[in-house]
Amino acid sequence: MMRAHLQRLAAALNGVLREEEGFTLWLEAERTDFVRFNHGKVRQAGGVEQAYLDLRLIRGKRQATQQLSLCGGDDDLALLEASLPALREALEQVEDDPFLLLSEQPNSTERIAPGALPPAEAMVADILAAAEGLDLVGILACGEMSFGFANHLGQFNWQQGESWNFDWSLYSHGDKAVKRSQAGSVWDAGAIRRGIAEAAEQLALLKLPLKTLEPGEYRAYFTPTALGSLLSMLNWGGLSEKEARAKRSPLLKLVDGEAKLSPRVSLAEAAGEGLSPLFQAEGFIRPERVDLIAGGAHQNSLIGPRSAREFGLEPNAGADEYAESMQLAPGELPRDEALKALGTGVYLSNLWYLNFSDRAACRVTGMTRFACFWVENGKIASPLGVMRFDDSLYSLLGEQLEALTAERELLVDAGSYGGRATQSKLLPGALVKSLRFSL
Repeated sequence: MMRAHLQRLAAALNGVLREEEGFTLWLEAERTDFVRFNHGKVRQAGGVEQAYLDLRLIRGKRQATQQLSLCGGDDDLALLEASLPALREALEQVEDDPFLLLSEQPNSTERIAPGALPPAEAMVADILAAAEGLDLVGILACGEMSFGFANHLGQFNWQQGESWNFDWSLYSHGDKAVKRSQAGSVWDAGAIRRGIAEAAEQLALLKLPLKTLEPGEYRAYFTPTALGSLLSMLNWGGLSEKEARAKRSPLLKLVDGEAKLSPRVSLAEAAGEGLSPLFQAEGFIRPERVDLIAGGAHQNSLIGPRSAREFGLEPNAGADEYAESMQLAPGELPRDEALKALGTGVYLSNLWYLNFSDRAACRVTGMTRFACFWVENGKIASPLGVMRFDDSLYSLLGEQLEALTAERELLVDAGSYGGRATQSKLLPGALVKSLRFSL
């Protein structure tokens, strides 16, 4: 329904354009069920149905944009036309944009995934059954998301599909809890049961006496979630072409060939397998896959349209030049043997408060959080007291990287400010020989 509605709006807008005017339309729409849990029970349930349209009016190298909230009915056309006078007035006042680059070759696409999710009530029933007797806290977001693009050249792109994201914790006592996140486009009740059962086992371990470590270097195992926190730092300009050209990238030494990571590290932007749309707001089609790091060496950066115009390149990403569907290639270590391979060291399930302590050296600092443990001889011995780490990703993903797990987990951004997020990561766990704790 919204797909046909966007097509009607684009056709109507074409009919009221003035000479030398052009436009782009960018639509984000969703129908989402949100369910909040506390003490293992449903505490709040509701739904959101919304659609936002960005109308960009173009004349030459000038552009002006306004966002509209759509109802899906005939009133939207009047709303669209009523926006034109203000946008035309804005075009008289703005200067030419030297880096404006819009697709001039129409390339229409459509990707509609068949509905694969059960009703939200059934998903909730599976969660409650798995969490019986446990103090589970979390939020389930599930439903359909749609993205659309149209312009005055007749290009039309549409992507639609269902997904779910369950962000949850099992509470133990005081400030102790086990935090997990599960997501996908197909509901898996078995995975929910296994995830909650594994977390419940760790919950009992949190009641053991706390282990306090002295600052220093320790062997460490990062779960996919913990590794995801580290790799999220690379989205702060580390994968961006513009940041590399401006010499601000934390991976500048890698880009320039002065440094390499472990041969085990192969990182890609796999847009064709993610939840984000394969097209973007300037009308360009994103590649199904962009290899960013291969065998520890830099391969490509993410190039938005403005950088493409500035540096004479072809765009392969959105304007913000960050990975939306990050994938790290798996290794050979079976996940079930990770503790045995760790031997004695720290097991890190969650990290937070991450920041760069030395951006040029790609040095990151942060804190341990939730279920982090001290491991002795391949077995969890005690929960770990809160520690601050400070180490370089050149080291952790370089000479210190000992193994990656063969299994990977899909991690989806649980954010919903303004709309459900679609950024995702498909990551293995990582075993490192040495992680530096500063306090």
